[in-house]
Amino acid sequence: MNDSKYDIIIIGTGLGGLVCGYMLAKGGRKVLLLEKNAQIGGCLQTFSRFGLKFDTGMHYVGGLDEGQIMYQFFDQLNLLKDVRLSRLDKEGFDHFSIAGKEYRFAAGYECFVETLSQQFPSYKQDLQTYVQRIRAISESSPLYDLNKAGDSSYLESPYLHSSVNELLSSTTSNQQLQNVLAGNLPLYAGVKDKTPAYVYALISNSYIQSAWRIVGGSDSIAQSLANSIRSFGGEIRTRSEVSKILCDSTKATSIQLTDGEVIEAQHFISDIHPQKLIKLTDSKLIRPVYRERVQQMENTVGNFTLYLKFKENSVPYLNYNYYYYAGEDVWASYHSQQTEPQSFLYMHQCTEEGQQYAQSAEIMVPMDYQEVAKWSGTYTGHRGSEYQEFKQKKAEQVLHLLEQSFPGISSCIEKFETSTPLTYRDYTATTNGSTYGILHDKNAMEQTQISQRTKIPNLILTGQNIHWHGMLGVTVSAMLASKQLTINN
Repeated sequence: MNDSKYDIIIIGTGLGGLVCGYMLAKGGRKVLLLEKNAQIGGCLQTFSRFGLKFDTGMHYVGGLDEGQIMYQFFDQLNLLKDVRLSRLDKEGFDHFSIAGKEYRFAAGYECFVETLSQQFPSYKQDLQTYVQRIRAISESSPLYDLNKAGDSSYLESPYLHSSVNELLSSTTSNQQLQNVLAGNLPLYAGVKDKTPAYVYALISNSYIQSAWRIVGGSDSIAQSLANSIRSFGGEIRTRSEVSKILCDSTKATSIQLTDGEVIEAQHFISDIHPQKLIKLTDSKLIRPVYRERVQQMENTVGNFTLYLKFKENSVPYLNYNYYYYAGEDVWASYHSQQTEPQSFLYMHQCTEEGQQYAQSAEIMVPMDYQEVAKWSGTYTGHRGSEYQEFKQKKAEQVLHLLEQSFPGISSCIEKFETSTPLTYRDYTATTNGSTYGILHDKNAMEQTQISQRTKIPNLILTGQNIHWHGMLGVTVSAMLASKQLTINN
């Protein structure tokens, strides 16, 4: 092999790309990671405003107690030495306000059941059944076992072909309890009668095991992985946007950057949205019917986000996440935002372990792309006064809603910044600023599930659009992609 060639080029430096880079570079492969932006990390990116750091996508992590699944991955990726963690309140890591009533999710299976059964004493058995089911779904998933990387039998699982709401309604007849159990909707941007039960179960199970914030920002994960990649001899280039994936009649041969540079490699991994990848790949190996299917896939909803800076020592630090729903039906509240906000997720940023006062917070509100589609041809910082007025009005509505739950909070806010799905689109290159990429649909699993393998034999996919999203889903996706290259080459 020519010295100018790389073994593997990885397009995108989100968590999926970085984990692939780590695993392959550690294994002795000559790896190059390419990032179009100035900052690596994808959804792990942070940004600074008002002298404070804010997360953009990764806000809290589950399953990080010793022996649990994410702990094992963090250990394998050598992250535990660099990434500082702060455990969320075991007695209530998630709080929910639903139509004016308060509920809590406690960490640990027994505590979870005991805490909720205090408000639903006649449904303790239902809660025990719920825990048994989400554990069984998670523990039986081949995605938890990398030795089953090629096993597609899980596509026959009934929990892929039943929805979240069907799982919950079959677990308990109490509709109020069903809504409470579905209250973590913002973690997967679920759609009623569509989102498969397994997506929900894997995420919920991970957080019930244990829930943590990342101290000082999620970019510490990206930087740790990047440092390790470089120590193994891998290369990472920022401000290097791929414009084409060049192929011959049998395989991909090289990539071309927007400045015209062409870089060759033996294998390629894409950590960008499949709809974006298809546009970069002009090859007859990818059939028109596949292109059309990928381009027509529905994406999850985006977010309007407020980034708050508090006055010094004015707001006690909340060691939990706060979900708000105006109505009894959390599904309706989550997806009914276009007139005025009906739901939000409110989180304090963790700047140090054991902190007493919050310096900053984020409020995430679902936002349909159509609300901002009129500015789709513009870019961050150049969208005009009408867009700024739109964001200001939306921010005032959200803060008014927050004030109902936390009286006096508005007087504690020194400054705030906002973002929309357009901002997310520009920084993460996800279609229409979608929070979690492609929406999996239990009614058409084969059509909304993308294989890691492509018809281009040396091009593999990773990232949140493969299998499922979140830190756990993306890490597993990346490890499976890396394993496929290791096994087959």
